[in-house]
Amino acid sequence: MKFPFAFTATLGLLFTGCAALAADQPRPNLPTVKTPSFRADTLSIVKFGALPDGLTKSTAIQQAIDASSKAGGGVVLVPRGHWLTGPIEMRSNVNLHLAKGAFVQFSAQHDDYHLIRTSWEGVEAVRNQAQIYGKDLENIAVTGLGTFDGAGNTWRSVKKSKLTETQWKRLVEGGGVTNDKKDTWYPSAASLKGSTIPEAFYWKEGKTVKDYEEIRDFLRPDMLVLDHCKRLMLEGVTFQNSPAWSLHPLLSEDITVRNVTVLNPEYGQNTDAIDLESCKNGIVEGCTFDVGDDGICIKSGRDEQGRKRGVPTENFIIRDTKVYHAHGGFVIGSEMSGGARNIYAYNLTFMGTDIGLRFKAARGRGGVVENIFINNVDMKDIVGQAIIFDLYYMAKDPVPLAGESTAPPVIKAEPLGEGTPQFRHIDIRDITCNGAETAIMLRGLPEMPLRDIVIENAVMQAKKGLVCIEAENIRLKNVTMLTKETLPVMEIQNSKDITLDGIKYTPGAALLMRVTGDRAKNVKLANTDTKAAKKDLEFGDKVSKKTVTISKL
Repeated sequence: MKFPFAFTATLGLLFTGCAALAADQPRPNLPTVKTPSFRADTLSIVKFGALPDGLTKSTAIQQAIDASSKAGGGVVLVPRGHWLTGPIEMRSNVNLHLAKGAFVQFSAQHDDYHLIRTSWEGVEAVRNQAQIYGKDLENIAVTGLGTFDGAGNTWRSVKKSKLTETQWKRLVEGGGVTNDKKDTWYPSAASLKGSTIPEAFYWKEGKTVKDYEEIRDFLRPDMLVLDHCKRLMLEGVTFQNSPAWSLHPLLSEDITVRNVTVLNPEYGQNTDAIDLESCKNGIVEGCTFDVGDDGICIKSGRDEQGRKRGVPTENFIIRDTKVYHAHGGFVIGSEMSGGARNIYAYNLTFMGTDIGLRFKAARGRGGVVENIFINNVDMKDIVGQAIIFDLYYMAKDPVPLAGESTAPPVIKAEPLGEGTPQFRHIDIRDITCNGAETAIMLRGLPEMPLRDIVIENAVMQAKKGLVCIEAENIRLKNVTMLTKETLPVMEIQNSKDITLDGIKYTPGAALLMRVTGDRAKNVKLANTDTKAAKKDLEFGDKVSKKTVTISKL
């Protein structure tokens, strides 16, 4: 399969260090990422009265940043110690540097924060300003070997189903309130009230920011937001216990995120590790993420607002990174209405994530996701799907709770429009997965199938193998799916131009492949031992046996 790469002639210098890509995968011809540089002048926060006792709250970090900026920039040093602070605003030309052993605790007093008009989950919103915030800045960094703690437990609600009975009892007895069903805990009555208001955080014309004050506790701050910034770097630091999203570069460019650790509780809702939203030119490498929502996440706005903004996330290298607990290891969507393109991800390890590679969108989003190349991904103990493409994402936890239906929904065609999402030209190579519910799930829409997806050289152990619904021009080559013997290895529904080449599977499988749906066409099975299964093919009603052609070994 050949992909269009007209962009390669115009985007400048070759981005080096991509030897891990397969020999026949296109090499990235991306712009060089511009990195910040700083004056050597260093100001210690101790000079501004900070005390390292963890109890004395001060504005010393902010004072030092402001003073450094006025002097032309430089390094603001946070020495070893336990420092209590309110929220911080970055300034251009300043590197906030945490020494080894520095522990910065953000205040748990919500009055220390203030509401602003911003963007969150891809729409205009009102939220508490991020704990580390910057807008319209250039040449900024947060570096070092210290730790930021966001006191997120004072902001986040918690579902009872996410905790053990002992943990739930301890949480409720510690304060806060529960909802009427007694199945969700909230840190305050204002937080609970906000949860009952549909689209509570959306910016609504005719209102002022002050109108949102009564539910301020519900409008949790992100830990770090850098909005419309250029040449930014995050390096070496640990960010933990975030109230909401952890690291959120927004409409920014020339981004370097290196050797960063993000730690949030597994039950922490909306605690994504990193959300690159409508950003351009960057690298994420050498990081470790263990969070309560998505790990590495690519976004570009939601629905009409995202399409109107029209700014894709593009030209990124993501490599040499580990993700533990997360809803998804590497994720694109679901707020991807501005599109995503030219993203190269390789040398990734996912351990215990709900889903490994996760591509999600929904009707109404619109947007085009294309030219995505993924290579060398190793996964273990994936709870749901190792690889999933889902254009019918229903905004729910990826792993059903006990009693919830796991049956796929019935999808009826709708007219094409600007809100129809598209995923195409995606190349995935050299994958291993030791344990998952489903190895590969592809689900497009009747009016807009998934298109032009390659998955090559994979060994995957899962209960189910391939589920392919509403897709076109899909190629699996040299893919091993070790599944339960009682289930079909591959299910193809209403899909066409499907090539399955060199498929290996558990000997004695009850059924190799089932093909259903009156729009199923041109399914090719090649270089595959069909005799190792008890039954090779099964067809649904209205599906001709000529739909499948088998090339002998």
